[in-house]
Amino acid sequence: MSFKVRLEPSGHSFVVEENEVVLDAAIRHGLSLQYGCRNGVCGACKGKVVEGEIRYPKGLPADVTEAEAAVGQALLCSAHAASDLVLEVREIGGGNEVPVRKMPARVVRMERLADDVMRLYLKLPDTERLQFLAGQYLDVLLPDGRRRSFSMANAPHDDELIELHIRHIEGGEFTGHVFNAMQEKDILRIDGPYGTFALQEESERPVIFIAGGTGLAPIKAIIEHAIQEGISRPIHFYWGVRGKADLYLDEVPRTWAQHDNISYVPVLSEPKAEDDWQGRTGLVHQAVLEDFDDIFNYDVYASGPPVMVEALRQGVSLKGLASKHFFYDSFDFAQD
Repeated sequence: MSFKVRLEPSGHSFVVEENEVVLDAAIRHGLSLQYGCRNGVCGACKGKVVEGEIRYPKGLPADVTEAEAAVGQALLCSAHAASDLVLEVREIGGGNEVPVRKMPARVVRMERLADDVMRLYLKLPDTERLQFLAGQYLDVLLPDGRRRSFSMANAPHDDELIELHIRHIEGGEFTGHVFNAMQEKDILRIDGPYGTFALQEESERPVIFIAGGTGLAPIKAIIEHAIQEGISRPIHFYWGVRGKADLYLDEVPRTWAQHDNISYVPVLSEPKAEDDWQGRTGLVHQAVLEDFDDIFNYDVYASGPPVMVEALRQGVSLKGLASKHFFYDSFDFAQD
């Protein structure tokens, strides 16, 4: 059995199978909805059921409260259709032009950027290029079918190689392999691109980007894309890490800041005495909230640990920023 789904306000429609996740069906039909992790963790894919009924085979997701469910809020990466549906959702322009593909990729270069950060450069077969939007991610497919998601740190115009920033997670099987066993010329299987964390190019609002740790990767891609496109609206970039050694590509945003419309503020939460740090300290989201009383006039993009993203979301909301101007990529690290 299948059901028809209509999206509002766009009027786009598609068919979802009875045992298919609604978000998966939308992607399969070339529609680009707001989403992040696709595993029920980040909550980015929430929409509203205007007409019809949905069901959750695994029970109500943790990111949807009973009160939200009662007024029709739904997590589309977990929901199945139980009837024809009309959904009120936010669509991302341009995403439906980007096909998702599975391809082999060769590890052509490995660079240890910090004690716990490795940069991988992947090369596709000579006749292939991966089309993607700056800020999107790909999945590395493990032999047993599991997936590990990593944001692409290169902009689409610089697509000869795919750049990934891999943080070593204690006990993480794949990241342990990257740091302890992977060698150049190894072959990986990748699937992508995914995600809707991309620059809203039609907007004329100034932009604030906030990264935590390796959350730098998608923001690096977006800012380098913006520079390539000649986007001149003000761009403010804040990067939060623990110590000075964790600013693993500090020279890159300092180069961006040579442009008149771009500023860069690194923030250390736990600077060491030997860092001799004279810059900002504390939590990066607090630095942003301290610096912008008029944040409601900006587009805000956040990428990094869920706790940072959620603290920022709450903070900018209290300062009057509408949710439609807050975009995020919440990194949830797998331990197995």
